[in-house]
Amino acid sequence: MDSPHQPPLDRITLTGLGAVGYHGVFEKERRSGQPFFVDLVLHVDLRPAAATDDLTLTVHYGEVAEMVREIIIGTRFQLIEALAEEIARALLASFPAIVALDVTVHKPKAPIDVTFSDVAVSICRTRAGLPDGGAR
Repeated sequence: MDSPHQPPLDRITLTGLGAVGYHGVFEKERRSGQPFFVDLVLHVDLRPAAATDDLTLTVHYGEVAEMVREIIIGTRFQLIEALAEEIARALLASFPAIVALDVTVHKPKAPIDVTFSDVAVSICRTRAGLPDGGAR
């Protein structure tokens, strides 16, 4: 992500954003729901906001958290991979300051017949990976 011509990006991290969602391959999961948790790392150039103390020059993490919650509870997917992809797509489309992001979706109550503490899928997406190449 970093290049010799571009300084390293700063990060805004949100950990453990949670809501009950109705995602899963099995009918019981889609009917009963279960908790899902999302961790985000937003890669952003925070220098303009830091220099001016202006919220409009950064990413409002409260709005990000609300959007993630609405995606968890408002959309149904069979796979947490698809949930992670939708979160990444929506955040990149809604917040132009995000250059790239890491999304981890946790499904701690996945229907597995083995003792485990968590199942998670992590993806990394960039603005350049958007269908329009990130043009705004």
